[in-house]
Amino acid sequence: MTSHPMQGYQAPRPGMRPGEPDRAVPPRRPKAKPGFGLRGPRRDRHGLSARQLDSMSLPLGDDGVVSGIDEAGNPAVLGLFRPTQLDLVVIGSVWTAQVLALRAVGTGARVAVESARPQVWTPLSQAAGGGQQCMTVHDVKELPTQGPTVSSPVLVVRDCGTYPPRSRLAKAPWQAVLTLLPFLGPQAPRLLGEAGLVGIQRVSPQEAEILAKVLRLTREEAAALPALGDGVMLWGTPKHRQFVLMQPTEAEVGLLGEARRID
Repeated sequence: MTSHPMQGYQAPRPGMRPGEPDRAVPPRRPKAKPGFGLRGPRRDRHGLSARQLDSMSLPLGDDGVVSGIDEAGNPAVLGLFRPTQLDLVVIGSVWTAQVLALRAVGTGARVAVESARPQVWTPLSQAAGGGQQCMTVHDVKELPTQGPTVSSPVLVVRDCGTYPPRSRLAKAPWQAVLTLLPFLGPQAPRLLGEAGLVGIQRVSPQEAEILAKVLRLTREEAAALPALGDGVMLWGTPKHRQFVLMQPTEAEVGLLGEARRID
């Protein structure tokens, strides 16, 4: 049986000269995928047992403005900005209100101050924000609408003395209104009853009795209020209460000084 004349014939490769021995073409390497590059050295995978995984813990908490540390030494966070307006009352010093305002700016919020003593707030508004106008100061009853949004929440600080007039500002989501009271006045029970959050620095025994009735404090909580240190506050909602120590940072001390109850 004769073999076919083309049997065993292999066509020359392009560019191959006559009589040149054929050489094997090396296999093409797969192209590296963009963003991955070359493979590095192989390592063993890191694995954890179920017992090791259970022992891991992460210090996660709510987002908001840090008001200090609680009795266990953990950060105490105030969730000021919500889809509905939060009204809060602080019975204490302007120092406390200014620290909270600075820390609100640090979270990306804008601060608008309505005050009968603008000379106290203007230097702080100029120092806050690193040159950006994130804190404004207005006279009493001259606070314009702030237009808060979820990406630009607003803290309104009303520093209008013991007898603050009713606010003309319309309620708005992502807006918190802090009313500062140096002492309890005739309007304090109404303001405290409308507030969703209350912060109390040291008060007199007579004021502690009034606060105990209005806020339904326990006997131990009311007894502790006249003896609180300058940087200690009792924060409370209708359901929860907590003593917090405000620890100012070096920058806050440089701007505002140490914690104090009396301005």
